[in-house]
Amino acid sequence: MQAIQQYIDLYREQHEVIDQHSTQVLNALRPEALRRIESCTLPSTKHEDYQHTDLAAMYAPDYGLNITRIELPSQPHEAFRCDVPNLTTQLYFLVGDNFYRHHRNKELPNGVLAGSLRDMAEAHPELVARYYGKIADMSKDSTVALNTLLAQDGFFLYIPKGVVLDRPMQLVNIVGGGISMMHNRRILVVAEAGTQAKLLVCDHSEDDGTHQLISQVTEIWAGDGAVVDYYNLEENASCIQRISSTFVHQEANSNVLVNGITLRNGTTRDNYYIALNGEGAETNLCGMAIADGEKKVDVYTHIDHRKAHCNSNELFKFVLDENALGSFAGRILVREGAQKTEAYQSNKNLCASSTAHMYTKPQLEIYADDVKCSHGATVGQLDQQALFYMRTRGISEAEARMLLQFAFMSDVIENVRLDALKDRLRQLVEKRFRGELSQCQQCAMRTQKQ
Repeated sequence: MQAIQQYIDLYREQHEVIDQHSTQVLNALRPEALRRIESCTLPSTKHEDYQHTDLAAMYAPDYGLNITRIELPSQPHEAFRCDVPNLTTQLYFLVGDNFYRHHRNKELPNGVLAGSLRDMAEAHPELVARYYGKIADMSKDSTVALNTLLAQDGFFLYIPKGVVLDRPMQLVNIVGGGISMMHNRRILVVAEAGTQAKLLVCDHSEDDGTHQLISQVTEIWAGDGAVVDYYNLEENASCIQRISSTFVHQEANSNVLVNGITLRNGTTRDNYYIALNGEGAETNLCGMAIADGEKKVDVYTHIDHRKAHCNSNELFKFVLDENALGSFAGRILVREGAQKTEAYQSNKNLCASSTAHMYTKPQLEIYADDVKCSHGATVGQLDQQALFYMRTRGISEAEARMLLQFAFMSDVIENVRLDALKDRLRQLVEKRFRGELSQCQQCAMRTQKQ
């Protein structure tokens, strides 16, 4: 509690300012969020699911907050260029945790809403209130409650019944600017029955040595028969600490793909909570992390099978080098009555140095008797025989190591259902293993002159 007391005190002193620069839909949840925070403490490293992430240390610095919603001097269309061949997207930006309203996009299909969460809640309060904060369970994690207490804006995407988005949506989150800050973002995606949508969220930061804390909460609603792809690509500097919680609610026969990819980071904690709430729902949850130096990547997943005849496939892979630390804790819950469930969980990890550390804890909790479920985890090093064989064929050791590491990650990339993004990720992962990826080579991030 001591680590976040400063933010509780700030809210008590400035709650009128925070509310004034947000909207009633978001403000309505703040009292409950405050009660949740005051009735519990941040999970410590003694907590079963936080043994390798010190939340108190992450929140302890006196970060600034942009509660008056000052528009930071930034031209993201000029500062950021994403040139993924054959991939044309509807492009939006969050600068810090402020939605950048000067976007340039083509007209959306009739009924589709995309843009600032605050603006959309003002224009469509009943619609946003119907979904906002409903699956982001504040009782699961006090970091979610703190985000709900302080978040003032974010991104909202709504696809009405039967609409198919031919063009992927892309949200680029940019932080930096030379001031230590805490950014509280919200992302809300609502895909009604029979819809199809793809959302790519890219995290980028200016490597200016300024410490930043990113708190992100994402809610994804998938209606009957909806097909939703959600990709989150992290390319942050080593001075960035990031806590992200993604909540997914699926109705009958929906199909959701969630793919979290960390290529560059400082300290990352990713939580995934997925509830299959209708028969015939299918979830594909996968991700990868590449870390070296003193980086940390900690992933927690919880897939909740509530109804019969649902499938889930889960695959996470880590490649750790030097003194990097990785952690994976995955839980699959099959409730009573969720017969004919098929659930598979796999966590495979590669330690490329003797000083890298990986901790893994797969879990199954099953209360139905007619199911097919399995889980497994491996932690190993590069295959020395394969490395030796490649060396005898004239391949340098560095190149051989890169090829083996890239091959190890290939099945996570294959889960991507956007061909252009899949091809681009192959290039980025290869560059990352070669040590060439200081940042996405097709993206220009330039510090804006004040």
